[in-house]
Amino acid sequence: MAAGGKLRETEIKLPLPDAGRGRRLLRDAGFRASRRRVHEQNTVFDTRDRRLQRRGELLRLRTAGRQSILTFKGPALRGRHRSRMEIEVELSDAATARMILLSLGYKPVFWYEKYRTEYRRKGWPGLVTLDETPIGVYLELEGAPDWIDRVAETLGYSQELYITSSYGDLFRQRQRRTGGIEVRMAFKEGGRRNRGAGR
Repeated sequence: MAAGGKLRETEIKLPLPDAGRGRRLLRDAGFRASRRRVHEQNTVFDTRDRRLQRRGELLRLRTAGRQSILTFKGPALRGRHRSRMEIEVELSDAATARMILLSLGYKPVFWYEKYRTEYRRKGWPGLVTLDETPIGVYLELEGAPDWIDRVAETLGYSQELYITSSYGDLFRQRQRRTGGIEVRMAFKEGGRRNRGAGR
């Protein structure tokens, strides 16, 4: 759920050369890890005709360590920050939730994985995550717009470097540039484990 328990998520991404750089930037800015590094597996569901995607909506089933979360996101309001409605519920059984979604006619259309570490700074209301993905390393800042701008400036980023695309959007942009046809954003064999789509 959006930071602070609200139903609207406001966030940006910031690019990093590597995870070590991100950890140093956050430490120097007074942030400390509030949740350890965890491997996430995410399956995006849609109808056969991609009705949700056409409307700018998202239905996602995520497992992160022992935690499973079902998320619905509404269309994004684009601007300097990415803002959209977000509704989440924690699940006790991801496999059963998947069966329900399949029975309702939803199909897995995109699968992606990443390693995420959460950071907070005492007395500051927002959340920063360090995301290690198969297409690069990013900081994700989630909170009120003024807070996002303040933290980004503290970390040495100008607003021109803000990324408001989702990981799915970034992956599809990369696929278009390279001519790829994968529906999985997965780590390669020989590095981190490469898991099958929709698992």
